[in-house]
Amino acid sequence: MTKIYLACDHAAFEAKEFVKTILDNYEVIDLGTHSVDSVHYPDYGKKIANAVLEDKGSLGIALCGSGIGISIQVNRFKGIRGALCRSTEDAKMSRLHNDSNILCLGARFNSNEEIKAIVETWLSTEFEGGRHQTRVDLLDN
Repeated sequence: MTKIYLACDHAAFEAKEFVKTILDNYEVIDLGTHSVDSVHYPDYGKKIANAVLEDKGSLGIALCGSGIGISIQVNRFKGIRGALCRSTEDAKMSRLHNDSNILCLGARFNSNEEIKAIVETWLSTEFEGGRHQTRVDLLDN
């Protein structure tokens, strides 16, 4: 069973709670935040990036109000390929061509219905490899 780490700031707490309800076939580890009380998204971006790096084969879903801040934070870690996805097409391409390992979402930009479709597309899409593997390798070199 694939392990999925979740992390968010206060602006995305409710969206994170919704995401948990659609991950029935996964082992979910919630790294917080656990309320709508104000927190700093970089703290949670660091937590999820470290967890995904340490737990080989796991994936992450990180959320903040726009998705931008947390995506910037997670991508500061070598080996993390965080993709801010606002559509199913973004989600599909981030997996097919970029082998993204953290899906970043903006709680203020997508409805729960859209988030569900994005998450399901991202989780069901496999990395194509081939010429794309060379490009992914270049990201960390």
